[in-house]
Amino acid sequence: MTTSNVRALGHRLLSVALTLLGLLLLTFVIGRVMPLDPVLSIVGPDADRSTYDQVYQQLGLDRPLPVQFGYYLRDLLQGDLGNALLTGHKVTDDLARVLPATVELATMAILLGTGLGVPLGVYAATRRGRLADHVVRVISLFGYSTPVFWFGMMGLLVFYAWLGWAGGAGRVDLAFDGLVAPRSGLLLLDAALAGEWEVFRSALKFLILPACILGLHSMAYISRMTRSFMLAQLSQEYITTARVKGLSERGVVWGHAFRNILVQLLTIVALAYGGLLEGAVLIETVFAWPGFGQYLTSSLLLGDMNAVMGCVLVVGVIFVTLNLLSDALYHVFDPRTR
Repeated sequence: MTTSNVRALGHRLLSVALTLLGLLLLTFVIGRVMPLDPVLSIVGPDADRSTYDQVYQQLGLDRPLPVQFGYYLRDLLQGDLGNALLTGHKVTDDLARVLPATVELATMAILLGTGLGVPLGVYAATRRGRLADHVVRVISLFGYSTPVFWFGMMGLLVFYAWLGWAGGAGRVDLAFDGLVAPRSGLLLLDAALAGEWEVFRSALKFLILPACILGLHSMAYISRMTRSFMLAQLSQEYITTARVKGLSERGVVWGHAFRNILVQLLTIVALAYGGLLEGAVLIETVFAWPGFGQYLTSSLLLGDMNAVMGCVLVVGVIFVTLNLLSDALYHVFDPRTR
């Protein structure tokens, strides 16, 4: 590795560290000035003053804010995010328990969103100004602008209450809850590895509706961006040259234009996936999905800043990791960046 590469890597790691530190500091300060009292969440509103003061000191809230933040960073470097008021367990254990459920939901959603959004965006770009283009744009606008919680409630009403095609609230039927030992935390994968195909079918039935709703939202965004990127490429001179040479329309669209937007799409898909991991709060609440979003919401309402800070750190790490991954993929798909 050359000196310039080492220097660039050092700058990147320093930038990542400063970004996460700033995110933690901002969240820490906001958490301390919020009108929520974590002590009352522990002792209850009827506790006497001495009990309140004792818990207040145990939580370290009597110290100055810089000292509190310093102790938090010290514990963080040791892998300790503190205990959650909500569950009484270590925050790291809680996150290891709830995050796989959100990863499973978001992964299914991004696969659906990308699998539908990219072809629709390409198709709309090749039919610019025609009926098909307008239909795709209207669908994308509707899917992107309509709140996901409304889709969630309508989906439960139609596909669960009326038709009975999808599962309701939760992650699996109560009859199968706890039947499969968690290995990866991904219920579909764990059920398949254990050979419990009834559990697999039940989990898929509960997963498909919220995943489709989140997938529709990401599909709308991805299709709009794909269409925009494709329109920019299809107006280039090299596309005209390829058509003049007699290359088929399929070869022009997919072999030339689409290949040149692939690098841009990687960033869009990565950001959309990060947004699903971090922003599935509403859909998890509607479907009582035991994931990261529901855990974060409950922690915020309780004023549990250890859990909130842990969630914020996870979100920051997810976005930083996805950005680094997309940058690495740039070098794979675009030789000009090497």
